[in-house]
Amino acid sequence: MNADVAMWRDRMPAAFGATPVQRAIRAAGWALFLAWLAGALWWFGFTPQRLWNGLSGLATIVRLMIPPSPGELWVEILKGMAESVAMAFLGTVMAALVAVPLGFLGARNIVTSVLLRFSLRRLLDGFRGVDQLIWALAYVRAVGLGPLAGVLAIFTADIAVLAKLYAEAIENAERKQAEGVVAAGGGRLAAIRFGVLPQVAPVMLAQALYFFESNTRSAAILGVVGAGGIGLQIAERIRVRHWDEVAFIIILMIVTVAIIDAISGRVRRRLIGARA
Repeated sequence: MNADVAMWRDRMPAAFGATPVQRAIRAAGWALFLAWLAGALWWFGFTPQRLWNGLSGLATIVRLMIPPSPGELWVEILKGMAESVAMAFLGTVMAALVAVPLGFLGARNIVTSVLLRFSLRRLLDGFRGVDQLIWALAYVRAVGLGPLAGVLAIFTADIAVLAKLYAEAIENAERKQAEGVVAAGGGRLAAIRFGVLPQVAPVMLAQALYFFESNTRSAAILGVVGAGGIGLQIAERIRVRHWDEVAFIIILMIVTVAIIDAISGRVRRRLIGARA
C-alpha cells in the first residue's frame, strides 16, 4: 500500500499537496517579498499622513479645475495640440521608413551573416534601452527648444523598436511566395520585393499606425522638457496655477487621442484583414 502511495505521489505530486520543505520555501519567499516591500516603502518615505496630504492636495486641484476653461490664449492651446500631432506623425513616419531596411537586415531569413545580424540587433537593443524622454533632453541641448527636438526624440526612440518588430514580421513570412519568384527566374532582391514585402507591408503599416497613436500621447510629455507641443502649454499653466485651463488641455488631449485611436484602429483592422 505504501509503495502504491509513493508511486502515485511521484506521478501526481500536486494531488497530495505541498511537502513541508515546499511550504517552508514558499513561506520564506513571501517573507522576503513583504520585507522588500516594506523596505521600499520606508526608503521612499511612504507614510499614511503623507499619502493623505497628497490626496487632499489633489482634491483641491481637481476642484480648481472645474469648470474647465480655454482661457484667453486658446489659440495657442490649439496650436500646441496641432504641433504635438505633427511631431508624432513626422517622428513616426521617419522612424518607420528607416526601420524597414533595418528590419530586413535583422531578419534571420534575409541576412545569413550571424555577425552582421547579431551586431545590428545588439545596437538596436542599446537604442531601445534609452527612454524617449532622455532623447528629448539630449536633442533640446543639441538643437534647442522647439518641436524639432521632439520629432528627433520620437524618431530615434522608435527606430529600434519598429526595426525589431519588422524583423520578427519578416521572419514569420511564408517562404512559398519567395520560392515561387525564384523558381520563375527572379533573383534574391526580386524574391524579397515580390515574395516577402507584400506579406509584411500591411503588418508594418499597422504597427506604424499604432506607434503614431502612442506617440501622440508621448508628445505631450516631451513638451514639458522643452520639446514643443501641447506639453509646453501644460507646463506653463501649471507653473502659474491656471488649473481650469489645464483641465481644458487635458480634455482636448483625450478627445484628440480618442479620434486618432478610432481612425487608426479602423485602418489597422482593414490592413490586417487585407493581409488575412
